[in-house]
Amino acid sequence: MESANNTKALLIVINAGFSAEVMNVAREAGAKGATIMNARGEGVMHKSFMGITLDSEKEMILMLIDDETSQKIMTAVKEKVGVNSLANGICFTMPVEKTTIINNFPPRIDEKE
Repeated sequence: MESANNTKALLIVINAGFSAEVMNVAREAGAKGATIMNARGEGVMHKSFMGITLDSEKEMILMLIDDETSQKIMTAVKEKVGVNSLANGICFTMPVEKTTIINNFPPRIDEKE
């Protein structure tokens, strides 16, 4: 396994529908790619409609990234799509102890020289 002492798992939680906007902000700050997952918010306040409880739809963006770039992305997210925006974005990092490549796919057509 490869050592990844400088690698962070960066998670960004946003309102559903804003992942493209947030990824544009992240790419401008140095992100290369991410995994986007659908999620459901479970907060103190629930909305109820005709006896059915509605939870807020969320999206989670996960990136494995170096510490310096993660700080740049977190700053950009806070400024452009943070809690005071419609995206209501929050983000945090966690340390990654080790990483390894599971699949070694051939390069995409647009990446070939």
